[in-house]
Amino acid sequence: MSPDSLTLPAGTATPAPRRRLPLVVHVLAVGTFLMLTTEFVVAGLLPEIAGDLQVTVARAGLLITVFAVGMVVGSPAMALLTRRMPARTTLVLALVVFAVGHLVVALASSFALVLAARFGTAFATGAFWSVASVAATRAAGPGASARALGLVGAGGMLANVVGVPLGAFAGQLSGWRGPFWALAVLALAAAPLVARYVPRQESRPQPVSLRAELGAMRSGRLWLVLAACATTTGGVLSAYSYVSPLLTDRAGIAPGWVPVVLVGFGVGSLIGTIVGGRLGDTHPHATTITVAASTAVVLLAICVLGASPVPTVLLVVLLGLIGLSANPVLSALAVRFAGVAPTLGVALSVAAYNLGTAVGSGIAGSALESGLGATGPALVGLGCAVLPLVPTIALARLAASGPLLRRRP
Repeated sequence: MSPDSLTLPAGTATPAPRRRLPLVVHVLAVGTFLMLTTEFVVAGLLPEIAGDLQVTVARAGLLITVFAVGMVVGSPAMALLTRRMPARTTLVLALVVFAVGHLVVALASSFALVLAARFGTAFATGAFWSVASVAATRAAGPGASARALGLVGAGGMLANVVGVPLGAFAGQLSGWRGPFWALAVLALAAAPLVARYVPRQESRPQPVSLRAELGAMRSGRLWLVLAACATTTGGVLSAYSYVSPLLTDRAGIAPGWVPVVLVGFGVGSLIGTIVGGRLGDTHPHATTITVAASTAVVLLAICVLGASPVPTVLLVVLLGLIGLSANPVLSALAVRFAGVAPTLGVALSVAAYNLGTAVGSGIAGSALESGLGATGPALVGLGCAVLPLVPTIALARLAASGPLLRRRP
């Protein structure tokens, strides 16, 4: 096996090569559709939320940041707290808590309460995403792990094609609370679907000791993967979180066209995630390096050409196509390098993605209110986007050199 190929920890069942992905992977993709819709639907509703709750647009952007912070804390915490629970039980409970959190947001009249509900909902999202990712990789086997994560991730990217733009349309037509009501209902509808199609044998095996799981965090390669996760997502989502003011204030696009551009970003993300997952099973390191370099180039072009509407729209779509396409590969590498603690590995990668989102969108919000204006978030994204080249190149060099990094005794 070449150094650039992708494998999972010993003990994971190996299916026949090239077989179709199991139905459970598609079911879990439905859940991730809801999870990513709620994370980013706010990006298309910022002006409406800000006006109703009487805060600035930049302050309303904290709804994205605080959700990401909740994922940073909640993903690894919930992975450890639910480690002895069957996967199916964890997934169903996460969907129920997710629904309750959205009902609170839909009914709240206080910005502080909305922030608190978003933070709590992020814990459920982190639990679902971590367990679903490991369930998908175990069902697909090591020969198709990145492909399975690509499909699960594609469910999330489909949120950018359908969920986020529809949320933006609904927010403009019937108020920003409507999408949160819809997400609560859909989560409650998805719970019995997951309960039916995630079979008992997909429950997590008897867990190893907590000490052994925490010992997985000593893997140097795992930390390089996490650094790549954080900086990759931070670069893309710094710009995307404030894409509405970029399009309307700088490029001069009418607000009614913003959802259409979000659809374009989402279609690009969906295609990119699927393609990235397929490439990542055979060429993980080449894929991650190429994606990092290409994303930086696209963000640089957005900074330079952002005052022109047609190039800006095309570049936003291209950012969707390229920017997050390495995420399933990075998640699969996190599972691999976490060894005996694959769920914790995925949880840490989810935390890393959202740490990048929280830090990047937080800085981007400040840049938006600075003299840089609508260009500020894209400049912050560019600064973040060049950073993944360091860990991805380091991982490639280590893969070419042979054995895994030694762990400290």
